[in-house]
Amino acid sequence: MKELFLLRGLPGAGKSTLAKSIGGKHLEADMYHVNEKGEYKWKPEKVKDAHEWCRFECERAMLWELKVVVSNTFTQEWEMQTYYALAEKYGYKVYSLIVENRHEGVNEHNVPQETLDKMRERFEIKL
Repeated sequence: MKELFLLRGLPGAGKSTLAKSIGGKHLEADMYHVNEKGEYKWKPEKVKDAHEWCRFECERAMLWELKVVVSNTFTQEWEMQTYYALAEKYGYKVYSLIVENRHEGVNEHNVPQETLDKMRERFEIKL
């Protein structure tokens, strides 16, 4: 079955860890910010490019009919719409999962607390 998993949550919640346990093609915009040496080098001016890369790679995986797991923060509903459109185009079933930090996980990219608080405030949940 063609499946797309969208893993949502704040940094440190465990999205990447869960993605690896689900299996399939794992993608996240942060992967774009890793250089050839494997070092994470985030640049705010590259955020849009990173998300475009992630969407492109998702579509490429769908062309091969792979199971796809995208783990981004997706704090707002509109951020997932591109992936829902791809799923419809390629006949994928979508699972949107909110990953909570109930294990005292650490955000690996050292996102400042002030930024985490802002993300938490704008996090939308559609019931």
